[in-house]
Amino acid sequence: MLHTLMHSPYYSDLNTLLLLLTAEDDLLLLQDGVLGALEGSSALTRLLASPATLWVLTEDVIARGLAGQISAKVRPVDYTGFVALTEKHQQQMTW
Repeated sequence: MLHTLMHSPYYSDLNTLLLLLTAEDDLLLLQDGVLGALEGSSALTRLLASPATLWVLTEDVIARGLAGQISAKVRPVDYTGFVALTEKHQQQMTW
């Protein structure tokens, strides 16, 4: 399943999201969800401990002026990559 976190992880039900993630899942951080990829943040620590593959939408990172603050442990993806993730997963859930 593709999970998309569109809101700040500090204003989302992160606990439930983390409980639902499996090793077959991809989690894409976009819009204000990119705050979850900030280096050294508690949200990043929790997200990286999940079994899912963690992605961050580059365009939203740049739009928020956070390019130098995103962890190298999170995979960057552009809009083309976002489309590829949606094609990979028939089921999707937005947070």
